Amino acid sequence: MNKGGRNLIILGVSAVIIAILTTTISVIVYHSSGDIYLDRSRPGFLPEKVEEEPKEEYVFSDDGTINSDVVDEYVEEFQKIIDYIDKLEDAYSSNPLSDSTLGIPTGENSVSE
Repeated sequence: MNKGGRNLIILGVSAVIIAILTTTISVIVYHSSGDIYLDRSRPGFLPEKVEEEPKEEYVFSDDGTINSDVVDEYVEEFQKIIDYIDKLEDAYSSNPLSDSTLGIPTGENSVSE
C-alpha cells in the first residue's frame, strides 16, 4: 500500500472517531442539562403529567369498506366541523388560533365545548 492510501485510511478512521466522540459528548450534555425535556414539554408527551382524558374523535373503520352509510357518517362529521367554523364571529381575528379553539390544553384553561 502506498503512502497516500495509508493516509486516506488514517483520515477516514480519525473522522469517524471524532464524529462518534463529539456526538456522544453532545448527547450527554443534552441529557444532563435537561434540554431533552424541552422537546417533550408539549401536552401529552410526558405521560406522568397527563391528567385529562383525551377527547373522543370520530374514527372510520379500519376495514376500508365504503358504502352510502359510511359516506353519510363522514358528511355528518364533516358538517359538524363546518358548523363550528361558521359559528366563529370573526374568522380573520386571532380567536381561531387561540389555544382553546385549537384544542390545546393550558394550565389555566381547560378545553370545553
